Amino acid sequence: MQVSAALIPVFILILIGYGMRRLNFPGDSFWPPAEKFLYYFLFPMMLVDKLTYAKRDGLMLDRLFLAILLAFVIASALMLAIQHWRRWSGSRFTSVYQGAVRFNSYVGLAAVQALQGDQGLALAALSMSIMIPLINVLCIGAFALYVEQSAPGWRGVGKAIITNPLILGSLAGLTFNSLGIGFPDAVNQVLKLVGNMALPLGLLCVGAALDLRNLKGAGSSLMISSAFKLGLFPLIFVGSALALQLPPLNVAVFAILGCLPTATASYILARQLGGDAPLMAGIISAQTLMAMLTMPLALSLLTAALQ
Repeated sequence: MQVSAALIPVFILILIGYGMRRLNFPGDSFWPPAEKFLYYFLFPMMLVDKLTYAKRDGLMLDRLFLAILLAFVIASALMLAIQHWRRWSGSRFTSVYQGAVRFNSYVGLAAVQALQGDQGLALAALSMSIMIPLINVLCIGAFALYVEQSAPGWRGVGKAIITNPLILGSLAGLTFNSLGIGFPDAVNQVLKLVGNMALPLGLLCVGAALDLRNLKGAGSSLMISSAFKLGLFPLIFVGSALALQLPPLNVAVFAILGCLPTATASYILARQLGGDAPLMAGIISAQTLMAMLTMPLALSLLTAALQ
């Protein structure tokens, strides 16, 4: 019940964003620049603020990295086994795979802050700075293997990873933290005010991106991808954290990150590299809606099991 109460505001903001977009308020021209502003400015500034002053007590970066790597290796191996059984076309499999392993960072950071506070938020940001490059390499690799017309330039992929604003914001915050560099009070207040705008706007943008028309015709592929991401992946992610004996806060944050719906950026990659873009759009919308029910349930069950 406590988990549900903490997540209700997160999902209400998503629904408000959906309603605003359907009512054409403040207009379709608002959302693309809002997402750009959020991605390139608000979120990096929030990460700098949270990571600069995060406590590093008990932080085990080597185990954190290994736990994340282990989770994605297991998830990818299972998805390859499912592909061997289902034998989807290459373009269809890449969309199912993205739906099974990618995550929505806006929902994730908002959920972690609601449930674990600023220290959990800093840990989630650090985890994401490891997850984002790894996921991009895995997904691009899947396109290269399964979609014949897909010829991704690995130099471009590398550039996209090292210039990712979320990664740069995390690295900047960690650098300031490691060097013990703080900011004047006025700068801290500006960072805090800017950061406070990031999560609400991010959730509104998630809702605005929902399109229920994308659910038509997706069929079993959508259900398999969603069942894997929202049902099995949380167990894989938490199991990896436990196997590497990460501290309780890490395990709690891993539980939240494991329960997340797939990322809206998956659609762009599917469209650019020859994936099944309509299926990808359906998976994104379906998982975002399903997560409103599955996240509270999965987190409550995982919390009870870990106690």
